[in-house]
Amino acid sequence: MDIAVIGSEEFVLGFRLAGLRHVFVTTPETYQEVLLKAMEEPGVGVLAADGKDLDLLSPNVRAKVLDSIQPVVVPVGRGETDLREKVKRAIGVDLYKEDE
Repeated sequence: MDIAVIGSEEFVLGFRLAGLRHVFVTTPETYQEVLLKAMEEPGVGVLAADGKDLDLLSPNVRAKVLDSIQPVVVPVGRGETDLREKVKRAIGVDLYKEDE
């Protein structure tokens, strides 16, 4: 399974420099359409997306994207709680939970 990234040219630049091959550059106007196509790409297991761009989605599509398991859509840049909740939902375990 590969890691992919979707977003503006500025957002994906660092991922490209890190060697990601699956890069989807989009604009706010085409974001939802490109995101849905990216989610259908075979071999993509994790799709990194700018957290603020997810606000561009319609409520139904946003719910579908955030609940997706294949690929797992990981919002980047919205804080630790989003990533924590995504990992918890995907594997069923809270990896960040500290023993009491």
